[in-house]
Formats: sequence, structure tokens, C-alpha cells
Amino acid sequence: MTDQWRGPVLVTGTDTEVGKTVVTAAITAAAQAAGLRVAVVKPGQTGTATGDPGDVEVVTRLAAPMTGRTLASFPDPLAPLAAARVAELPPLELYNAVDAVREEADKHDLVLVEGAGGLLVPMGLRPSGEPWTVADLAVSLGAPAVVVARAGLGTLNHTALTLEALDRRAVPAGVVIGAWPAEPELVHWANVSDLLPDLLGALPAGAGTMDPGVFRRSAPGWLTPALYGVLDDWRAWADEIN
Repeated sequence: MTDQWRGPVLVTGTDTEVGKTVVTAAITAAAQAAGLRVAVVKPGQTGTATGDPGDVEVVTRLAAPMTGRTLASFPDPLAPLAAARVAELPPLELYNAVDAVREEADKHDLVLVEGAGGLLVPMGLRPSGEPWTVADLAVSLGAPAVVVARAGLGTLNHTALTLEALDRRAVPAGVVIGAWPAEPELVHWANVSDLLPDLLGALPAGAGTMDPGVFRRSAPGWLTPALYGVLDDWRAWADEIN
């Protein structure tokens, strides 16, 4: 199954602020520990006017990928296409993004492409002038998708909708929980049981605040072998969490 997760791989989410960037960093760290050459590409970074580090900067601090690249940046914290319009900047063109990812795939074993918000957020424009989404990028690249999901209430519906949208586009997908709470409740355990058939990993809450060295050593333990980790027994994982 690991061979499926080489070349371009999309990292998307059920919503914004679900932990896509930290999951991207964890996959980067685990893959590099396994000897792969990893690039991280962010097609559209928004909210740069806040002065906060961009997503590629966060991944670089935590996991130090071989290459980190942002294709387009916009000041306002909006969906990339809306942010381009508000700032009166050229929107990102789909096939420019495709070409950039393929360029990195020629030089790396794994290219993690981190989306913005959820799967169907408008990212930019096609040559025809029609909007395109992260789902369209996955289809154009022939890439599988890692769906980052919340642990708590509401995640089953959001995750199922995202997986269904990917399945309708023939995009293979798996799920990683972006932030597993330190003190899980019944709803969290119930959710993980329902997500288990598609689950490829679970990161502890606060993983992004770890010391980078600790983060890199710990990351393989949060991910299954499909994503270059060592988590192969969910029952043992649950026992350890308990």
C-alpha cells in the first residue's frame, strides 16, 4: 500500500483549522526517516498580512523537508480565489499548479501538496475562467489524498462527505486525525471506531508546539506503515493512550 503514497499526495481536510499543516509535517518527518526525498508544496497561502508563519514555514521548522515551496500568496485570510480577487492579484492557474507539482515529483520520491480549507474550496481559475478546487488538482495529478479530520463531535459527517466526494472522482483516500485529545471522551472513542477502516494515523493535540527534534522522532509513531510510520496496532495504540 505504501507505493500508492509516493509521488504527488494531496493533504486536504474536512474543514479549516483541522491540523493539515502539522499532519503534513508528520508525514514529511516519517517519510524522510524512511529514507525518502520529500517536497512540500502549498499552492495557495492566504492570510500573509497577519505576519504569522506560512504553512510551508511551519512544516520546514518541524520536519525540514528537502524542498518547501509556496506557489502563490495573498494577504487576506480568505479562500485563495477570493483572496486574489480582494487583493487584485492574479489568481493561481490550475495547470501552473499541476506543472509545479510535477516538476517537484521529478526530483523527489514524495510531494505533499497541502490544500487550503476543505476539499472544495475555490483555489484559483482554469484557463477557461472557471474556478478549480483541491479536488480538481488531485484529479489532474492522479494523486491520492490524505484527509485530515477532527476527533470530536461532527467529524463523522464531515469526513464521510469528503471521502464520498473523493470517491466520486476516483481519488483514493485515507484519514488522519489531526489532534487527538489528551483526555479523550466517549465521543472520541466512538468516532475512532467508526473511522478505523480508513484511518492512517492520529496526531496528539499540541504536536505542532513540540520541539522539532522530538516531533521528528515521534512522528512515525503517529502514522501507519502506509504513511511511513510504525503504528500497526490500533488496540496497542489505544492501550498506550489510556
